[in-house]
Amino acid sequence: MKRVIVDYKKLNKDILNLLVEKFPDGYSDRDIISFKNHHHDTIEAVEVKTDDTIYLVKISERLAGVMQDYDDNSSDSEIPASVSKEQVGDEVDFGD
Repeated sequence: MKRVIVDYKKLNKDILNLLVEKFPDGYSDRDIISFKNHHHDTIEAVEVKTDDTIYLVKISERLAGVMQDYDDNSSDSEIPASVSKEQVGDEVDFGD
C-alpha cells in the first residue's frame, strides 16, 4: 500500500472529498497523528485511505478552512482556488 504525505496546498479534489466525507464536522485532537519527518521535525496530520493508498494530510491553520470552503462549494463542481488540481505529495515508507 502506498503512503503519501500531502500538504493542504497540494490537495486534489479526490483527497478533499475523502477528508470532507471522513470529517464532515472537522477533525479533533484524537484524529491527529504525529510523526517525525526525515529532518526530525514533528509533523501533525490526519489520515484518509483509499483501497491502495494512505494519505496523511498535514495539518495547518488553513486546512479546516479549505475543507469548509470545499464542502460549501461541492455542489458547484468547482475546486476552491486554494486547492491544487495537480497530483499530490510525496510517497514515503513509514516502515511497518
